Amino acid sequence: MSANRVASRYAKALIEIAVEQDKLEIVNEDIKSFSNVLSNREFEMMIKSPIINTDKKDKVLDAIFGGKIDAITTKFFKIILRKGRESYLPNIADAFVEQYKALKKISTVTLTSATELSEKALNAIKAKLTESGNFGENIEFKTFVDASLIGGFRLEFGDDKLYDTSVSYKLEQLKKEFKKNN
Repeated sequence: MSANRVASRYAKALIEIAVEQDKLEIVNEDIKSFSNVLSNREFEMMIKSPIINTDKKDKVLDAIFGGKIDAITTKFFKIILRKGRESYLPNIADAFVEQYKALKKISTVTLTSATELSEKALNAIKAKLTESGNFGENIEFKTFVDASLIGGFRLEFGDDKLYDTSVSYKLEQLKKEFKKNN
């Protein structure tokens, strides 16, 4: 069975239990914390390592998260360890976040601009996106600054959608236009 399929099933089970016990937001925060710790390469390698035994992994998880995460999440980690599926934990965390966003109807939009945007500008863009009808009211921005855009911004959303109003894009379009009209 593929890693994504295994991860998706475990993530779905965790979401169902969290919803059933009315602790979805708490478990979501726990998974975010776990994902933050996963950004440490040594921790990720330890979790995925087939050489390090399960008891040591369990002790490391207890040392890091003991008393800081909900009992549901703790039990979930212990089940994953007991079943020998700990190498899937990074994939499970990613699948959980995706399923959580789908459940809460949260759209993630990558916004790259030439300069840092103010909160007012972000809210205006959010309002326009909501008004378009292609997004729900819950829009989450991942913002980046890329001076090579010169001005304007680029929106990426969905799996393959791009809306580019950057000056560099418009200049590129003009170059193409001039080349056509020799």
